[in-house]
Amino acid sequence: MAELESLETAAEHERILREIESTDTACIGPTLRSVYDGEEHGRFMEKLEARIRNHDREIEKMCNFHYQGFVDSITELLKVRGEAQKLKNQVTDTNRKLQNEGKELIIAMEELKQCRLQQRNISATVDKLTQCLPVLEMYSKLRDQMKSKRHYPALKTLEHLEHTYLPQVSHYRFCKIMVDNIPKLREEIKEVSMSDLKDFLESIRKHSDKIGETAMKQAQQQRNLDSIVSQHPRISGGKKSKKEVCASSDLEVKNTSPMSEQDSGILDVEDEDEDEEVPGAQDLVDFSPVYRCLHIYSVLGARETFENYYRKQRRKQARLVLQPPSNMHETLDGYRKYFNQIVGFFVVEDHILHTTQGLVNRAYIDELWEMALSKTIAALRTHSSYCSDPSLVLDLKNLIVLFADTLQGYGFPVNQLFDMLLEIQDQYSETLLKKWSGVFRNILDSDNYSPIPVTNEDVYKKIVGQFPFQDAELEKQPFPKKFPFSEFVPKVYNQIKEFIYACLKFSEDLHLSSTEVDDMIRKSTNLLLTRTLSNCLQNVIKRKNVGLTELVQIIINTTHLEKSCKFLEEFITNITNVLPETVHTTKLYGTTTFKDARHAAEEEIYTNLNQKIDQFLQLADYDWMAMEPGSKASDYLVDLIGFLRSTFAVFTHLPGDVDVHSTMSGKVAQTACMSACKHLSTSLMQLLLEAEVRQLTLGALQQFNLDVEECER
Repeated sequence: MAELESLETAAEHERILREIESTDTACIGPTLRSVYDGEEHGRFMEKLEARIRNHDREIEKMCNFHYQGFVDSITELLKVRGEAQKLKNQVTDTNRKLQNEGKELIIAMEELKQCRLQQRNISATVDKLTQCLPVLEMYSKLRDQMKSKRHYPALKTLEHLEHTYLPQVSHYRFCKIMVDNIPKLREEIKEVSMSDLKDFLESIRKHSDKIGETAMKQAQQQRNLDSIVSQHPRISGGKKSKKEVCASSDLEVKNTSPMSEQDSGILDVEDEDEDEEVPGAQDLVDFSPVYRCLHIYSVLGARETFENYYRKQRRKQARLVLQPPSNMHETLDGYRKYFNQIVGFFVVEDHILHTTQGLVNRAYIDELWEMALSKTIAALRTHSSYCSDPSLVLDLKNLIVLFADTLQGYGFPVNQLFDMLLEIQDQYSETLLKKWSGVFRNILDSDNYSPIPVTNEDVYKKIVGQFPFQDAELEKQPFPKKFPFSEFVPKVYNQIKEFIYACLKFSEDLHLSSTEVDDMIRKSTNLLLTRTLSNCLQNVIKRKNVGLTELVQIIINTTHLEKSCKFLEEFITNITNVLPETVHTTKLYGTTTFKDARHAAEEEIYTNLNQKIDQFLQLADYDWMAMEPGSKASDYLVDLIGFLRSTFAVFTHLPGDVDVHSTMSGKVAQTACMSACKHLSTSLMQLLLEAEVRQLTLGALQQFNLDVEECER
């Protein structure tokens, strides 16, 4: 059994040795491992040494067999060594020479290497700068645009910079700084553009009156042009019509870029001569700040914020504009400035409406106009009520009409203004009546109540031209001669016509029909006759110091004025072209006025006569206990009868035509005589029946009878 194991061990060692001989050295580890894992490594070492000795013997045999060749090889090698040494020396020498010769080349190569490196760096730098320069140029352009207040172009540049240029060079630090600054720049543009808008709004507020003045002047020119064209239809050319002016203005606006670089506010315009073309109201205003700010806020996505801010500020300005000054009613300039500001405000808003998309809309404009209309009408009602000068009221009316026509030309409804003018017309009539009341008082107070003397034909024709009077008998009389009436007749007649003209002036441009104008004039004239003139005549008649001669002359004058009423009717018909036969035409009440005045004068005559009689009767001093009567009538009665004779002589010798003569002599004289006699008889009877008279003598009764008989004679 031990022998068998020994044989197996020997076979295994033999296998390992063969494996060691045939295996690569790198893979011999596992083989040796198997030897050391076994227990017979001593025996294996013996076998290995025996195998080494065996191989050494074989190597020795082989070397002995090839020894001569080895010697020859050594000899050859020795020869080669000598040649190799020579070659080495030559190579060393050549290398030394080459090194010496290559030093300059090496230096040049180093320089070339550095140049190539610099070239690469420069090329890379140029490439990077080529990428960065557009960014820097755009940023510089952005700063320049903001410095020159070109905010809308600056915003466009900022958009290009952010979305096109910066992404290409985003890894550079300066680009990151730019990216961080972009929101700040946007906010700065936003704030600066809003500041420009605020300056624009403030400038517009301050210059609204200038804008309105220009618009109203333009409307006035258009009215004048329309008037000329209506009178001369064939005339063409000349000044632009309002629509042409507006069209040209709109064209200018369309050509105005929101990037316009003009300063905000009002453009300076010198005062134009009346003969020159008045610039359109929009031509005075540079709206570019509004357009720029609108576009900027739209691009930034804050359009709604901008619209709300603009409308809010303009509403505040509208309230300020619509607040009239407290002393506006004192002068026409106060009203004019008030209207100019309102017109200027709405001209601007109308222009904004038509040149922007949605910044303001028609509903917003209509709301503002309704507010303005109500406040304006309320202010005009209040302030016009303080005005007592008809000339100022008339000028105010013309100004309101121009104000209404101007705004109507921009599409605003103005019917309420014309309705209010009809209210002011009543006030105007009242101021006219007050003015004419003073005129009539002055005429009546300055009149001498004597027939007008005429010394020649020219004076006669002048008076006849002033007052419609015809009398064939008076015309046949030689000069000098007298008109039956005093000077206040033609003066009053002409003042009535002047009043009618004044009423007509107010009705101009109110868009009233001829019938309405005629009705207005007739009603106002009736008030003048029945109230103003009638009161003035009544005051003259009721004066304490008025004499019977003056009263008689007043009767004559009112008779002639009464007859002239038909000529006043014709005068109104001629200026209004409305026939008196037209339905609803108001009739003049002048006849009634002058009849009432004449009756009042007659009553005053009767009253004055009775008062005079009473004054004479106060002088009566009867001695009711006299035993004998006097030889003649009482002195007071003789004086009374003398006064009555002279008074009735005035009635008897009245100048004038047959009608007036017969009227005065017949009616007034007879009525006055009857009234005086009746009053005298009644008064004499009262003397007898007085309570103080307790006893009467026959002589006293005979004296009283003598006085009565004197009265009868």
